[in-house]
Order: sequence, then C-alpha cells, then structure tokens
Amino acid sequence: MATSQAAYRIEKVIGHDGSSITAQDITHPSGETGKQETMKALCWMGKNNVQVLDVPRPKIIEPNDVILKVTGSTVCGSDLHLYHGSVIQLDKGDILGHEFCGIVDEIGPNVTRVRKGKRYVASFQIACGDCFFCNQKLSSQCEKTNSNTTERAMYGGQTAGMFGYSHFSGGFAGGQAEYVRVPLGDVNLLEIPDDVPDEKALYLSDVLATSYNAVHDTAVYPGDQVAIFGAGPIGQMAGLFAVKAGATKIIFVDTEPRLTFIDQHWPKAQRDKLELVDYKKLSFGVTNKPTVVSKLKKLCGGRGPDAAIECAAGEYAKGWMHWLEISLGAETDTSEILNEMIEGVRAFGRCGVTGIYVGYTNHFNIGSLMERGIRLIGNGQAPVHKYWEALLKMIQDGELDPLQMVSHRVRVEDLAQIYPMFEERVDMMQKVFVETKFSLPACVGSPTLTRY
Repeated sequence: MATSQAAYRIEKVIGHDGSSITAQDITHPSGETGKQETMKALCWMGKNNVQVLDVPRPKIIEPNDVILKVTGSTVCGSDLHLYHGSVIQLDKGDILGHEFCGIVDEIGPNVTRVRKGKRYVASFQIACGDCFFCNQKLSSQCEKTNSNTTERAMYGGQTAGMFGYSHFSGGFAGGQAEYVRVPLGDVNLLEIPDDVPDEKALYLSDVLATSYNAVHDTAVYPGDQVAIFGAGPIGQMAGLFAVKAGATKIIFVDTEPRLTFIDQHWPKAQRDKLELVDYKKLSFGVTNKPTVVSKLKKLCGGRGPDAAIECAAGEYAKGWMHWLEISLGAETDTSEILNEMIEGVRAFGRCGVTGIYVGYTNHFNIGSLMERGIRLIGNGQAPVHKYWEALLKMIQDGELDPLQMVSHRVRVEDLAQIYPMFEERVDMMQKVFVETKFSLPACVGSPTLTRY
C-alpha cells in the first residue's frame, strides 16, 4: 500500500501535464464533487483490502457529464492487480470497477445524444471522440483524457483515462457502485437495444472487446493453431473468437479449476479443436523435464503453434528469482509467460500480449525472439469503440452469447467478499454479474443470485 500511495503523492507534487480536457483525480466523490445523498461503492482501502462503504453519490461537475444508475457491473482479472496494489498510484477510498452499464439518471447541459431513462453500457476507457486516435476509433489511446505525468515518463505516452483504475489512469471513480459519473457521456456510452439484456450488454464494456482485439490484433488466420495462456474470461472468449477466425486448434494453458470450467463450457461443435495444458503439472525454465514449451511443440507437429496470446498478467511469478525481484522492486513483471510463448510458437510465429503488464521485466529471451523471427505484439488496452457496435450486433444475431462465461450473480453489497473468492476461483468462479438495487429482473440464462 505504501508504495502505491507514495507514487500518487509524488505525482501530486510533480503535477499533471495539462493534456486532459476532463477533470482528473475524482476517484472517490466527496465534498463539492458529490451530492449529500450516499450510495454503496466498493472502495480500495489498501493492499488486499477492499470494502463496501457508504460514500457520497456523484453529481454533474462538467457540462458533458452523465450520471448512471448502475444496473450491472463485474469484477475483472485486472481488478486483482489493483487489489494486490500492483498498479501504482492508488489512494485509500478509490472506487474500483471499469465495466458497468446502467440507466441514465442525469445529463449535463451539453449532452445531446444520451437520453435520460435509457439503458447504456460504458466503455472502460474514457475518450474525447475527436483526437488523432479517437478519429481512428483507437479510443484506448485517447490523447485528451489522462494527463498523468508519471505514465508519460514510464511509457513514452499516456493511455486514455480509465474508470476505476488508479490515478495512473486519470483517477476516475469506477462502476462497482450504485451510481457513477461518466465524463464525455455522448462519446463513452453505447445505447443498449431493448432485445439485449444487461447481462449480455455489460460485457461490451471490456471483456468482449479485449478478447476480440487480442485475436485480431495478434492476427489469427484460417488453419492456425493457437495457444492461449490464461483460461479466465478473456482467454475463454479469445479462444472462441479464434475459432470464429478459422483456427483449427485452441490450446489453453492454465491450471484448475479454470481448465475444468473451459472443458465444461466449450461448444460441443468445436470439441475436436480443444486442448488443455495444466502448467502446474509441468516444469519450467531451462530443464530436460517436460515443460509448457515442449508440450506445445508436441501438440503442434514438433514446431509449435502459429500464434500465442497472453491473457494472464505479469505479476504472477512461477520461480523464486522473479518472485524475489518483484518483491524487491527490481522488476514489476515476470517474463516467464512471455518467454514460454516466444519459445513455444513456431519460427516466425506471433505472440500477442493482452494481460496487464505494468512496467519492466528481467530475463527476457530476446535471443529467441530475434533468431527465430518471432513477432511480439503488444495488443494494448483494447480500443472498445472500434469493436463494440459490431460485437453488439453479434449478440443480437445470436452469434455471440456472453453468458457462457458468467458463472455467478452477486450483489454489490457483497463485493468485498467476492474479491478474494474470485482470486482463489472458489466455486469455479469465472465471471460475475454484479447487481444493484436498480437492476432489472434477471434474464433467461443468467445465474441465480447468490448472497455472501
């Protein structure tokens, strides 16, 4: 906790660079930024410590703002990086949650497209709609919604602002709450048609666009064999999108209970394409014992898959060396999965990175990358605006059912208990739908509500 909060203190001393057109660092509405009424919200209180608190509900503070009554949110694997304090510049009381949908409660005087009383899903990124990147629908790299100086120094540029994802990403309050303020609402909200329930539309905010982007940005071609590292919701949907792109074999690399979840929920019509690899049953690093790399070679004609997609993250070290270096601050992320992908794919293969990597890594096998002609592709934070309308149409046409990854339905009041359960995959928890007092009745196919 101390490191994350200290980084935010330093940013405040340095100051932002002034590039944002919307207010920064409003991660927990209070004082002049909140109303006197309160709401329930999931707040970060320190490393591995989140609490549902009564906090002031947000109000309109800029003319392009929209206030949503949240009817659905969820917990993402990347929320766990915040939970662990791995993402810098969190502050006590910050409201988490970057995936949400809801009913418009209030609109600012400059809002023209969004209408009160209608249902909308928000993109996890906050875009201006008219900068260089927004004009190309690359909304996650908007140049006008995040003025964090530290991020610019670390990355050579800034991402868009993001809901509920620390001051490093602009400091915006998230949607694991009963209300949320959406800056630049006309740009960052997509209306939900009457024939699409919240339980399906919600996931347009991140997971569907992220998994779709992972497949198409990495470039999966007809006939490809694809290894997916991480069998969580992003990996699961990436596997399905890879099949849709023409892949003939999908190899999931993870462990239990996620592999069993995939096995039980994989479409029967695509059963012959599925392979499961439990990395905990294999060795790693430089060894003569069977490894993930040797297993991938064996499954793919001795050469390895055509492409690999990283849908896990960089904070989870396998070996003691990376664990120690992360603990000491000598690196922020382990290179172990990256090396397994690079070494595992065939020569001139492609490796896409979609899981969260915060900063720097050691012991990266650049030799294999160079000598074997491997393409390492940072898929980036997915540009939701580029894909969400097409994905919505897939849902409407019955080509895409997000509910196949949704394992639990819970209440926002119980979210503090859900975080550690989600981390430990208790009861095979894959993806949750979080309801509030404003949520509509559950749709057909939704898991039944479980209280904790």
